[in-house]
Amino acid sequence: MTAEEIIDKLQLQPHPEGGFYKETFRSGLSVGDYRLGTAIYFLITQDNVSHFHRIRQDELWFHHYGATIDIHVLEDGKHEVTRLGMLSSDAEPYRIVPKNTIFGSSLSENETGFALVSCVVIPGFEFRDFELFTTAELLADFPDCEMIIRKMTRE
Repeated sequence: MTAEEIIDKLQLQPHPEGGFYKETFRSGLSVGDYRLGTAIYFLITQDNVSHFHRIRQDELWFHHYGATIDIHVLEDGKHEVTRLGMLSSDAEPYRIVPKNTIFGSSLSENETGFALVSCVVIPGFEFRDFELFTTAELLADFPDCEMIIRKMTRE
């Protein structure tokens, strides 16, 4: 299948951080002002990455189909990468992004096409907790990470 076929079949919509998504689950149970959990399908392509952002909740990523993904994390003044994909020496099919982490995702180097994942957020995702970063904001805190920041942000 192509990215366009999956976008159509799963009825994915553009996500503010980049990529395409559809919410598939929102728990009927609540914890305070939050649902217990939420889940989405999420698809990125070579030209449509998940730009650097942060949420207040833990996020679990599950690889379903397509290319290997690099999950880019900015923390303690540096850039770190973990791989999400088919089980291999450098990739795992499941990753956790801890709450309050600045991160984004892109297809791994030398990968083409697209990747389809599911993201589960606990407690549930709310757009009020979503923070999308600009290049200038991140360069102020991570000056040694300019190359990846320019790739993974919008001006």
